[in-house]
Amino acid sequence: MSNDAPPRSRKTLWLVAAVCIAPFIASFTAYYFYKPEGRVNYGQLMDAKQLPRTPMTLTDGKPFSLQQLEGKWLFVMVDDAACDAYCEKKLWQIRQIRKTQGKYPERIERVWLVTGQGEPAQRLRSEFDGTWLVRAGGSKVLDALPFEAAVTDHIFLVDPLGNLVLRYPREADPSRIRKDIERLLKVSRIG
Repeated sequence: MSNDAPPRSRKTLWLVAAVCIAPFIASFTAYYFYKPEGRVNYGQLMDAKQLPRTPMTLTDGKPFSLQQLEGKWLFVMVDDAACDAYCEKKLWQIRQIRKTQGKYPERIERVWLVTGQGEPAQRLRSEFDGTWLVRAGGSKVLDALPFEAAVTDHIFLVDPLGNLVLRYPREADPSRIRKDIERLLKVSRIG
């Protein structure tokens, strides 16, 4: 009986040592050999800069400032008042993405920076009711939006503090934009 005791206790000792050391080996291996892609967001991450708080006007002539919408996430798009098919597609996408946020749609606002002369068609104003129609002509906000080919190609996401956060490309996938905003709403304590 005494001959069996030492091997069993060594076996137990080795088992306890293996259980204690295994997490360190696994974390070392994961850190050095299985590097993640590095990002999960779909939109292009922008250098966090606050958009100018300059006074602007709505298309109906009332005064407006982005500061009025602080505390909300903003989808911002830029397009001519004439609004071509791609403009309508962006309006539809950001409206639908907002609607799919379950109990959180009130945390998101939509802003259309209207360029050019004239008014957006009444049909668009009715169909996309709730979108802030803001005159962008000569606005410092318009100048602060980074773009590639054309500023009208993108949808921008602004955080509740007024910082530009993400930029989505032309013909962006709305389901991937929705996933980005869902993640942000889940972790954000503001807005």
